[in-house]
Amino acid sequence: METASCSSSSSDSTVKPAEQPPDEDVEADKSMLRSDSGSGDDSLDGLPNCAPRCPLTPSLSPRKRTTSQSKSEPPLLRTNKRTIYTAGRPPWYNVTGTTFKEAFVIGLCGGSASGKTTVANKIIEALDVPWVVLLSMDSFYKVLNKEEQELAAKNEYNFDHPDAFDFELLVTVLRKLKKGKSIKVPVYDFTSHGRRKEWKTVYGANVVIFEGILAFANKELLKLLDMKVFVDTDSDIRLIRRLKRDISLRGRDISGIIKQYNKFVKPAFEQYIEPTVQAADIVVPRGGENFVALDLIVQHVHSQLEKREITVRSALASAHQGQPLPTTLSVMESTPQVRGMHTIIRNKETNRDEFIFYSKRLMRLLIEHALSFLPLKPVSVETPQGGTYEGKRLSGKRITGVSILRAGETMEQALMAVCKDIRLGKILIQTNHDTGEPELHYLRLPKDLTEDYVILMDSTVSTGAAALMAVRVLLDHDVAEDKIFLISLLMAEMGVHSVAYAFPKVRIITTAVDKEVNDQFHIIPGIGNFGDRYFGTDAPSDWCESDDGMDF
Repeated sequence: METASCSSSSSDSTVKPAEQPPDEDVEADKSMLRSDSGSGDDSLDGLPNCAPRCPLTPSLSPRKRTTSQSKSEPPLLRTNKRTIYTAGRPPWYNVTGTTFKEAFVIGLCGGSASGKTTVANKIIEALDVPWVVLLSMDSFYKVLNKEEQELAAKNEYNFDHPDAFDFELLVTVLRKLKKGKSIKVPVYDFTSHGRRKEWKTVYGANVVIFEGILAFANKELLKLLDMKVFVDTDSDIRLIRRLKRDISLRGRDISGIIKQYNKFVKPAFEQYIEPTVQAADIVVPRGGENFVALDLIVQHVHSQLEKREITVRSALASAHQGQPLPTTLSVMESTPQVRGMHTIIRNKETNRDEFIFYSKRLMRLLIEHALSFLPLKPVSVETPQGGTYEGKRLSGKRITGVSILRAGETMEQALMAVCKDIRLGKILIQTNHDTGEPELHYLRLPKDLTEDYVILMDSTVSTGAAALMAVRVLLDHDVAEDKIFLISLLMAEMGVHSVAYAFPKVRIITTAVDKEVNDQFHIIPGIGNFGDRYFGTDAPSDWCESDDGMDF
């Protein structure tokens, strides 16, 4: 009998994932990216608009793997019939920069080969929400010592016992992921029974689907689950699936599989897994073929997500009026040269060549000015003449540049010209035309930013909504707030206040600050659409100028 009662205890609290490339921390290809956002390998080709919500489909390809599959589902969803481009990730923080929304966590429990992963994929397809993370309990098997590995080779090690899992690490990772933090997930190799050297980095979940045979067996885990689903499949079917999987994908023999099943898998299911059905909000018989139950799950998740929506941009526009400019702001001295360059790039009659030339000159000066705020330590060097020079050197690990696409990317050359071998990252933030809110569409950051000084670049800042989101992303990747330097050619007072109020330790550096922002959130007198003027493009009427780094 099917149980389909969603527990009223599901939390109303709330916060992409991004599947990691081998050399970077985070990468996610999003919809509606403009083809002129950059050049080289990091250029983003234009993609079509969002497709309608994907219905539940009758079949998926069988799972094929030899390693654990904890992963993030990029906003690009592919089924056997269609490709779906979903929207970006809306704000998961309030105007103070504090995480306000936690991820909605769905726990999937069930016996081995019950179809949990199939159910998870069906839910992901039907949800059609951006930035979904699929976290597998298989990733958290303990590393076996030599004696245990010998037992595993003889099918004498019990992988279905609670002691086989690293629950402490699992709880820590899921708790951080729920809070919106960047996390590292181990990759378990079923052939060597150990963890691979490279862990996957996952970040930015709106929804987390956590699946495992013992997903409900730990009290601390249960506290993190907003919805608990038990996948109930006949034991004979599970055995057949396990035989097929272990023979074809893990290179095991039939006798060993049946021996392990009778000795460990079946008893563990009866003792540890089956009793946890009592903790479930929904029981799904027949797994991925039960479309009624799956649709019920999807409807409930959508209703919960709607309750957690927040607005940021409108709140920023009405805040901090009449306040003095913060002490963390540094405006470059308005010398005759600087004022002359501003005159040229602000003039609507300036042709594109001159606009680019003088913008680049101003960017170079701005970068040099920004670097003067980096902490330096005294150092002595010997000159070629044998004398000693008392100088200065960066007091820190290294500098990393991160540009807010599209227009922020134009500042990368100036940064590379004065910082040798600097690492670069990119963030794309666009406006949702229905809600007016900023959304995170693309993210690519270098590894290990914890000790870096980060130069965050955008051409202009109006309300500060995009800058706020970008800073929040960096903080979620464990960058220290006082090591973030936001630089921009032009800022509005509103944007300066917004960033400084939310993140008082972030250094804000610009060449000029304009006082006003109009009803369309454009800086007045402003500079126009920097991205379109620099790249020689014309924005469509429905394209928000702030998407190009102008006024957001």
